[in-house]
Amino acid sequence: MIGVAGGSGSGKTTVTRRVIETVGREGVAVLNQDNYYRNQDDIPFEARLKTNYDHPAAFDWALLGEHVDALLAGVPIDMPEYDFTNHTRSAQTTRVLPGPVVVLEGFFALYDEALRGRMHLKVFVDADADVRFIRRLLRDTQERGRTPESVIEQYLEYVRPMHLSFVEPTKRYADVIIPHGGMNEPALDMLAARIRATI
Repeated sequence: MIGVAGGSGSGKTTVTRRVIETVGREGVAVLNQDNYYRNQDDIPFEARLKTNYDHPAAFDWALLGEHVDALLAGVPIDMPEYDFTNHTRSAQTTRVLPGPVVVLEGFFALYDEALRGRMHLKVFVDADADVRFIRRLLRDTQERGRTPESVIEQYLEYVRPMHLSFVEPTKRYADVIIPHGGMNEPALDMLAARIRATI
């Protein structure tokens, strides 16, 4: 099991893609932690807008732990899909088949002690705050239907302070820190070599 953590927009998905290229798509089961936000069907839409999605309490840790255990035991899972437009879990799920390598990707991938204990390799993707903000702004406006103003407000009120309080401190648990985000080819080559040696 490999944990890939780092701030929002740091390049975690790029690193995860490199893991898949290294091992082969059939050999990797990927869990995207963004899909494990708590279901909010039971609260009104306006209240959902006030949820702090950058705090560890926003996640369904129990379900995530069950799914990790299932995949490590060779059992397929139905990963939830999160609807970022409606701020709750979608009715859709994604079937994830077990593989020799399980990747947990998310900004809190290294936060939970029990999950860290299952990991064979812990990776933290580091990138400058301005680069991460620009990537987040582009992603949220282009893919998640947000206005630039709402992205900026969310960043200042939640993302930045939560990153400093909860995400950045998990860097100390990493076996590998990739500076300059997912575009650091030498670091990605070293990571690929480490994975090949491990498996």
